[in-house]
Amino acid sequence: MAIGGLMSNTKFGCQPVLLHPDAGTQAILEYLCSESNKVYNCSLYYARQIYFKTKKYVGRAAICEEMARSKNRHFTAMYVSSAQQTCNSVAEAFRSFRELLKLWRRGELAEKPSLPNYRKAGLFTVSYPKRWLKLFEEGIRIPLGAQVKAWFGIEEIFLPMPSNLDWQQIKEVRILPRNGAFYAEFVYPVQKVVTQLDPAKVLGIDHGINNWLTCVSNVGTSFIVDGKHLKALNQWYNKRIATLKKNQPQGFWSKQLANITEKRNRQMRDAVNKAARLVIDHCLKHGIGRIVFGWNQGQKQNANMGRKTNQKFVQIPTARLKTRVAQLCEQYGMELIEHEEANTSAASFLDGDSLPAHGEKPEGWQSSGKRVKRGLFRTAMNWYLNADCNGAANCIAKVAATLGLDLSGVSRGALTSPLRIRFWNS
Repeated sequence: MAIGGLMSNTKFGCQPVLLHPDAGTQAILEYLCSESNKVYNCSLYYARQIYFKTKKYVGRAAICEEMARSKNRHFTAMYVSSAQQTCNSVAEAFRSFRELLKLWRRGELAEKPSLPNYRKAGLFTVSYPKRWLKLFEEGIRIPLGAQVKAWFGIEEIFLPMPSNLDWQQIKEVRILPRNGAFYAEFVYPVQKVVTQLDPAKVLGIDHGINNWLTCVSNVGTSFIVDGKHLKALNQWYNKRIATLKKNQPQGFWSKQLANITEKRNRQMRDAVNKAARLVIDHCLKHGIGRIVFGWNQGQKQNANMGRKTNQKFVQIPTARLKTRVAQLCEQYGMELIEHEEANTSAASFLDGDSLPAHGEKPEGWQSSGKRVKRGLFRTAMNWYLNADCNGAANCIAKVAATLGLDLSGVSRGALTSPLRIRFWNS
């Protein structure tokens, strides 16, 4: 993983802290992030021209050298190390483009990747490696450079140091602009946690809307992470945005739009972190070493379920939640299996129905059970189950034969009466 200009196999975590700057500091942060955005575009122009003319990929050292040699006024306006970090971001973008291009040429990527494109006028991240920072009683000293000192009459600002982090572990500090707000993001290495988990114990996850995550294990447990509050917040946000943009020109944006968007984004990030932690803590408590996450690739990109349903579903950050669960799985030594979930809702788990993959359903295939109404599934023996629990159990059944899993522990009781967790009310 790349941190600034440093390539490493170490895994890093990031903790953002919302800043509350005074008017003077706010102006300096806006200036720095604005210059960083311009440095990025200037560096990108140079890298793109080299690629167009020679088909070669320019490295981060060459980009920084060109910006310094040409005395780019945006580059020289920033503190040198932070300007170099912005140039490094361009080099990393081209490195990612090169790797994606290789995958596309091997037929492992559906669409040909595009060259990194220019950023719109605005603000971009400013990064400072730790070696240029110092911790004082006032906070972390951020050097601003000679140009800022000449224009603003100030050579440093101080950012608060989070009490739950160890300064010795910090590798980089970033200033992130988001919708008119600024965050200080602290980058630190994440240590793997030694755990005693059993790979024969597995948790199946079926995701949805009202039931954001429905989880069933083969050790007789089940629970639902409630999504109704999240859905309501998301729907309110979409309606409010539509109201504020009504009769406005294309691309209209305002401070009010930025404020409610930032508030909504914070709520979504909080929901993702809390839901992922609930899943991982459940696995740690019961010694579960594997998680099967039912997921159909591209399902949201192609979603067209009507205006109201799209408002509820398309922008709910389930993909981000899956990514967060994957990060925590790696940290705690669990195995995350992402598997397609075709026919998991229709098939009856207790009746042992077959589970054909998407597009492979044999002619005449029919489920032994039936979803009698929303949230309720009836088996062939007239047992009534929670429909999403039935789907989560089928997610495990999809991979059981391949992984040699014993599903006898998936009890009828767990499929009937799952625990419902409302994480914002607990």
